[in-house]
Amino acid sequence: MNVLVDLCIVPIGVGVSLSTYVAACERVLTEAGLKISLHSYGTNVEGEWDAVFAAVKRCHEVVHGMGAPRITTTIKLGTRTDRVQSMEDKVRSVREKL
Repeated sequence: MNVLVDLCIVPIGVGVSLSTYVAACERVLTEAGLKISLHSYGTNVEGEWDAVFAAVKRCHEVVHGMGAPRITTTIKLGTRTDRVQSMEDKVRSVREKL
């Protein structure tokens, strides 16, 4: 099943600059072969359910491995069975109405 996810992984106890951790997660998602789109407060991820959630788990492993004692993650997700829809399709649909 294809899934679209809005993912925000926040390490806790590592200071105020998080870009190194974000970059590490972006590498994990890219290496997993997922379609991603970084935005200012997270990353949109598109792919097969199992691959996406395996990559989310791997992000946690990597960030903990970088020294983060705690991580909080927010995930919003959506699936469809009536048709195939990409991240770009969803954005295009709204922009056409503006």
